[in-house]
Amino acid sequence: MGTGDAALLDGVPGDQRPADALAVIRGVADTLASGPGSRVATSLQLASGGTRITIRGEGVFDHTAGVGELRVTLPEDPGAERAEPVTEVFVPGLLYMRNRGAGVPADKWVRVEVDSLPDGNLVTGGATDPVTAAELLRGARSAEYHGEVDLEGEKARLYSGVTDIAAASRAAGDEGRRRQLAVAVGAFTVGTVPFEVYLDERGTPRRMRHEFSFAADGDAGPVEVVSVTELYDFGTVVAVRLPEEQDIWTGTVVLDQADSSQR
Repeated sequence: MGTGDAALLDGVPGDQRPADALAVIRGVADTLASGPGSRVATSLQLASGGTRITIRGEGVFDHTAGVGELRVTLPEDPGAERAEPVTEVFVPGLLYMRNRGAGVPADKWVRVEVDSLPDGNLVTGGATDPVTAAELLRGARSAEYHGEVDLEGEKARLYSGVTDIAAASRAAGDEGRRRQLAVAVGAFTVGTVPFEVYLDERGTPRRMRHEFSFAADGDAGPVEVVSVTELYDFGTVVAVRLPEEQDIWTGTVVLDQADSSQR
């Protein structure tokens, strides 16, 4: 699945125009949670001080249980040996990572509580998982409907607007998501997040795009982050296996994505 721009189709039939775009957007998380699992493709673009990098991921997600797995490809260092993709397993409140973290043996997993990360793992893991991306929309302050578009050969309804992380935290679907998003409130230089969302006829998100901004170390200026989460092949069987306890690293772990550390 690509992440190219969708082309706006001519005309929007009046009887297909949503009566309340804001209500539609705030309900995206509930619609996603009530549907089947899917395959997922993610893209996280970070730009700061003239430097731009892109992190990509692919995997599967059970949107009802909030459980999924992604293989995330980090940018290569020039001259360095090609690194294996990072395997990330998401469960409510926890993130497991393999091939990630300074000093962690290759055969070990890192286990992190998401609300211990400065941004609640909105971008630290190199991807915004689809459930969290949808939960962010519960805090939408504004939303505009732009009509039907062609998205990868299928019709979708395009919306854009601005959501508020603090408001999303207050409106979150469960206590774990409330804590996760409450932690994220202080991580970004701007608490409001511009978004674009493409929905199918049922109101299920097919692509969600969020724009974040957080402070960088030193004088590099803010880091601008564009996160894109795409969902496709709905009905995919999602079978995620958690790491065994003996395979989890218990030493110090340093994550460099958002300058986070976890023991």
